[in-house]
Amino acid sequence: MGGVLLGILLVQTATAQQNYFIDGYHGGFYGHYPDDYTAFINEQLQAHPAWKINLELEPVTWDAVQRREPEAYAVFKQTMSREAANGRIEYVNPSYGQSYLYTGSGESMIRQFSYGMQKIKAHFPEATFTTYSSEEPCFTSALPQVLLSFGIHYAALKNPNTCWGGYTRAFGGELVQWQGPDGSQVLTVPRYSSEQLEKKSTWQTTAWNNNVGYIQSALAAGIAHPVGMCLQDAGWRNGPWLKDHAQYVTWREYIGHVADHRKATVWKLSQEDVLVSLVWGAQALQRIAQQVRAAENNIVAAEKYAAMRTLLEQQAWPQYALDSAWKNLLLSQHHDCWIVPYNGRPGDTWIDKVQAWTDNTRAVSHDILQPPPLVAGQQIRLVNTTVLRRDEWVTIPYSSRTTLVVTDAQGKPIPSSRSTDTTLVFHAQVPPMGFTTYRLVEGQPLGNTAHLSSRLPDGKYNIHTDLYQVVIDPAKGGIITSLVDKRAGSKELVDAASSRGFNEMRGYFYHDSAWHSSMDTAATVTVLEDGVGKTTVQVKGFIGPHPFTQLITLASGQPRIDLQVTIDWQGNPGIGAYSQDKGYQAESPQKAFYNDSCKLLVLFPANLQQQQVHKDAPYDVTTSRLSNTFFNRWDSIKNNVLLHWVDVTDGAGREGLAVFSDHTTSYVHGEHYPLGFTLQYSGRALWGRNYTITGPTTVHYALLPHQGNWEQGGVAAEETKWCAPLQVVPGDSKATFSLFSVTDTRWQSPAVMIDGKDLLIRLYNAAGDDRPQEIRLNGKATQALLEQLDGRLLQSLKITNITNGGCVVKVAMPRFGIRTLRFKNVTINR
Repeated sequence: MGGVLLGILLVQTATAQQNYFIDGYHGGFYGHYPDDYTAFINEQLQAHPAWKINLELEPVTWDAVQRREPEAYAVFKQTMSREAANGRIEYVNPSYGQSYLYTGSGESMIRQFSYGMQKIKAHFPEATFTTYSSEEPCFTSALPQVLLSFGIHYAALKNPNTCWGGYTRAFGGELVQWQGPDGSQVLTVPRYSSEQLEKKSTWQTTAWNNNVGYIQSALAAGIAHPVGMCLQDAGWRNGPWLKDHAQYVTWREYIGHVADHRKATVWKLSQEDVLVSLVWGAQALQRIAQQVRAAENNIVAAEKYAAMRTLLEQQAWPQYALDSAWKNLLLSQHHDCWIVPYNGRPGDTWIDKVQAWTDNTRAVSHDILQPPPLVAGQQIRLVNTTVLRRDEWVTIPYSSRTTLVVTDAQGKPIPSSRSTDTTLVFHAQVPPMGFTTYRLVEGQPLGNTAHLSSRLPDGKYNIHTDLYQVVIDPAKGGIITSLVDKRAGSKELVDAASSRGFNEMRGYFYHDSAWHSSMDTAATVTVLEDGVGKTTVQVKGFIGPHPFTQLITLASGQPRIDLQVTIDWQGNPGIGAYSQDKGYQAESPQKAFYNDSCKLLVLFPANLQQQQVHKDAPYDVTTSRLSNTFFNRWDSIKNNVLLHWVDVTDGAGREGLAVFSDHTTSYVHGEHYPLGFTLQYSGRALWGRNYTITGPTTVHYALLPHQGNWEQGGVAAEETKWCAPLQVVPGDSKATFSLFSVTDTRWQSPAVMIDGKDLLIRLYNAAGDDRPQEIRLNGKATQALLEQLDGRLLQSLKITNITNGGCVVKVAMPRFGIRTLRFKNVTINR
């Protein structure tokens, strides 16, 4: 009885004196922000002098507010200016499009903050950014170094009232030092280890309203200053969320002046501690993810090429166009695009918005890259926007009726062939971050006549290159029955003992009450091209009544095997664990869309013992700790996100297989379940919305057999090539050019930009060590500086001039580290 009384007294004391609460607003112009809402916020701030708010409003909201509510805007602007000193209002998420962050690239994460902070500062020059917090699970493991580089030194990993899309793992007490993969640490309020998921809810934790149970459990866990949180949806008319029953604070005030720093333990947060789930495999989400990925890849390539042309050819730097492209891309990464894609008026849903936004980004990219007409006499540049030297087969559109061959700048023919009526294949060599010029001329292709494919006596098809031998079996639906890696002593990679096929497509079709597999029906296999150094095989088969067409492409010297599948759906089949057309309940934790095991999957049973999984994330690679990826309840979410690639190796790390996807989706794997990824889901999901199939599905993916672990096998480098194919642009007399190179090929350059007369280079250590590496610039600069992402000076570097007219600087950073290098007043060797 004494213990109970003590607990009651503790709670009463906490409720009266230490009931700290984070209140404020989430949303904005695109999400939700009524026309008169700024006036309402002003009224509430005036009526409740003790109320403090934290803002997560889309930065572009203030453009609309300035137009629609000029008087209220002026009042709020004055309040923001005044409160910059006493801290009553804090902007806790300045990102441009409120992205989930884990669904896009690391560079997109950086631009979310840079463009968002720029927009907020334009309206509120006195605004300072101290803490990152989000009402949605907009978290990813590499955030600490990005936040610190923007001057943000606090964070919160709570999202107690909007957990529909997930939540972070419960860990720690009052504060933790959130450590990112590069070693950076940010002082952070976690979702406490005592902070439970709310019962009879699928969107809340117990911290959403500072209830007695939440406060009591926190105190019992040694948390002296418990804090709850709810960033209200803009449009709600509550005023202070807990009325007068809380001590309202900003995150800056709470972390900086209330919470106990002495007990902050280090948390090396893994990407798998970010427990997130979307409707993976749904066609609407799949198309959004593909559009975003394509636009993301295109604008990065266009920006890099624009930098080359600005320096080499003195072209005007297209700042306005690039800003427009980036801002539209960042909006297309808005969390609402991914979690409520159907919301909005007909013709103006999030699906429609993403289409328009990414169309704009791709249009700007196209204008910069300007693909030329490919006819006889045309000079073309193959542009390499990576820091890797490229030596690979290239396929380009073929629009001439005459027979064309490819020559180098000296007029020497190079291996090429007309692979189909509409494409030309040739072997290209391009230096890092630069280009090589080729010419198309009339003539007979120079290439060998050896065929890479053949039909075997048993009806199977055999494809062999210098790296692989692949056998495709039409009788089993066109699956791969053998994949031999010649580099690994003719190692067989296919697990013949598995009940599942390698490259099999299989799922549960609940309206049919049946599993359908591509292996159930014999397929037709056709060799589409078999020239110089490249072979493409077409497989036509069925998944139940639904026909599919698959392309499998291998090229000499290319470690990646490219695949593309198109499924011509007959109607709108239900695909998943079960139908929820009747009896759907938002409060029920069990839902069909969580269960990936019954979705249509592409599977790759690999002959690898004691398998270990790695997967990439923005500026990170995660070593999986999951025994399997499967769950079917909201309260059991696991992070099974496939961003660019997932890799499985044997337990000793001697050999492995990576799978690449053209869009963010989920992957599957388990102790007794092969590696695969989610291809399609159709059925009820969040809020009871029916995620339907409305047309064909086309997905591009790839396989990378390799030796060693993911680092030794060059998986990160191959992903760079996957996202940055060689670009074909108009050429001229300049034969070859390289802007800069990096000595360690495990490093990447995610971005290259021009700022006035300066060259900005973003560097990322994807898999290397922390030893200094040389950056060789093909030109001169007056200074070389390492800068923080917000422009603050980090370090001045020594420039060493070299004999070819270029210069060298040395940069060191830890693995998974990012650095921004500024070369000032650059002149390029022309």
